[in-house]
Amino acid sequence: MKLKFNYRKLLSIVAIIAIWELLCDIGYVNIRILPSPYVVLITLYHLIISGSILFDMLTSLWRVIVGFLIAVFLGIVTGYFTATNKKASDFLTPLIEILRPIPPVAFIPLSILWFGIGNAPAYFLVAFGSFFPIFTNTFYGIKSVNKIHIDAALCLGASRKQLVFDVIIPAAMPFITVGLKTGIGVAWFCVIAAELVGAQSGLGYMIQLNRLTLQSENVIAGMVMIGLIGFLMSRMMVFIQKKLVPWSNKTS
Repeated sequence: MKLKFNYRKLLSIVAIIAIWELLCDIGYVNIRILPSPYVVLITLYHLIISGSILFDMLTSLWRVIVGFLIAVFLGIVTGYFTATNKKASDFLTPLIEILRPIPPVAFIPLSILWFGIGNAPAYFLVAFGSFFPIFTNTFYGIKSVNKIHIDAALCLGASRKQLVFDVIIPAAMPFITVGLKTGIGVAWFCVIAAELVGAQSGLGYMIQLNRLTLQSENVIAGMVMIGLIGFLMSRMMVFIQKKLVPWSNKTS
């Protein structure tokens, strides 16, 4: 299979890096505050070779995976039952609508108070933050299922299990995958925010520690790693979306 790559998508990144490097070289920017791209690249290389940033990266990824899987389970199950059960909708919708506007970072003090320092508060914040886009898209996806398809399946003798897994879930999958893609982005943001305050490892903690020691090149190197991982996560979800919903015309 021939891979196509649009080099024009790199132009903005290359332009920003070139301008950044130029401003540092001519002395217009204080390199102690904003090191040049070359210095950041060399710093990132040494951090990777030493393995320190890889440990923090894996720690952050593990927290995202655990919290996100919790959110996927709760979001899809809750979204399904809320969309298909009037009593569940009346009971849960007001609570969800109250909690949804609250930024996950607002729960950082409480999460530390409840769970202490370490993985547990990060799991909570990731699950809390990514739950709502998954729930919302699942809810509207289930609601969007054409009743004719459900009636046709029932007329053909479909069981309850077949109705759910062969008709309703596949029909709602375009919405669900959008929720998953949005949720993984929120999850990555939440874990970094949690690590800035309530952890002793991870990329967020690494950035905070180097900020305190005024090692701005390490801070920016950590930010670059966060951006790259976030980008790869997004592309991964696009790949999963295409595999799960090959009939969808939506593109990313």
